[in-house]
Amino acid sequence: MTERIGVIGGGIVGIAIARALTQRGDGEVTVIEKERRLALHQTGRNSGVVHAGLYYPPGSLKAQLCAIGRELTREFCAEKNLPYREVGKLVVAVTDDDRAALAVIEDRATLNGVPDLRRVTGTELREIEPHAAGVAALHSPHTAAVDYAAITEAMADDVRRAGGHILLGSEVTGIRQEPGGVRVVTPTADLRFDRLIVCAGLQSDIVARFVGASPSPKILPFRGEYWELDPARQHLVRGMIYPVPDPRFPFLGVHFTRGVYDDVHVGPNAVPALAREGYSWGRISVKDTWASLRWPGAATLAREHWRMGVKEVTASVLKSVYFQDARRFVPELEMKDLTRKTAAGVRAQAWDSGGALVDDFAVDQVGPVTLLRNAPSPAATSSMAIADYLLDNYVFARR
Repeated sequence: MTERIGVIGGGIVGIAIARALTQRGDGEVTVIEKERRLALHQTGRNSGVVHAGLYYPPGSLKAQLCAIGRELTREFCAEKNLPYREVGKLVVAVTDDDRAALAVIEDRATLNGVPDLRRVTGTELREIEPHAAGVAALHSPHTAAVDYAAITEAMADDVRRAGGHILLGSEVTGIRQEPGGVRVVTPTADLRFDRLIVCAGLQSDIVARFVGASPSPKILPFRGEYWELDPARQHLVRGMIYPVPDPRFPFLGVHFTRGVYDDVHVGPNAVPALAREGYSWGRISVKDTWASLRWPGAATLAREHWRMGVKEVTASVLKSVYFQDARRFVPELEMKDLTRKTAAGVRAQAWDSGGALVDDFAVDQVGPVTLLRNAPSPAATSSMAIADYLLDNYVFARR
């Protein structure tokens, strides 16, 4: 008998899982997405970077799945004739104080097998990025830019051609486990499945509660705001210019990225959003904000990261602060060169009940339901690898 398998979430990871299921012939597949189109949230609102794996702790799921996913993404774009541009990335030590942290990143990247990585001097980095400033850098020439929304749509086409179904505008309002399966409730239909896979992003902890999963980790939404470089000044950046990240914080800091369509954007920052889908300061949910403040780990998180939080909020409100941060890496930058992009993103950052931000991918299994609880960057890069990992190690592990 053919199994009926449901996938909640129409972002790149959910669609990659649906595609993997149809390719394997593992059952009758249905994707349930609350929005009227795919890739509306994190997938369509990120930097479009195909990460090479520089930052992740060796042996972590992030490190393993990023390496596999990078190659799968490149191959998929070639197969579907989608743009894939290896513009390269520099991780820049602006001062001598950054050298030790840069060496840590170099060690990690080497263990992670980042292809053709090399350390460059200040003189050499200016040969790669003539307008950048720094005393040393790591150069990852194969870091690429893509259009993740286009990749998601192309994978969705594969799902449909293989007989899978994608239901748009279908918000899940309840999930009930029943003998031999699970029932998913939407405003317009009750859907019964033998197995269910949840990739709900910003709503993942809410959907997890429907099936009685642990309330931890909880989703803490962080908004990432971007500025665009004036077209007349885009020559200041050839590829990607990144800072040495602060190891105490799971965000990379403000950086420059030449996109797949040749635009150059600066950012994102990382400010606590006041709603799960809080794409601006004007989007406020008292319910979401109060739930975050009441979380057992809230006090610990605030105590450990309040300085970073104040810095990020200040840079969000004051363009001059954001500009000064960016100008450290490109000294010729002028404030008038930056125009705020209207399309911000919100990252679904998981945090546990002790106040720790969850850094790696996290998965729960509750009966026939597999829940992806945390899928931060490089989830888009790793999407096809995440799909295979979940199917092999959770969904069908007990066959």
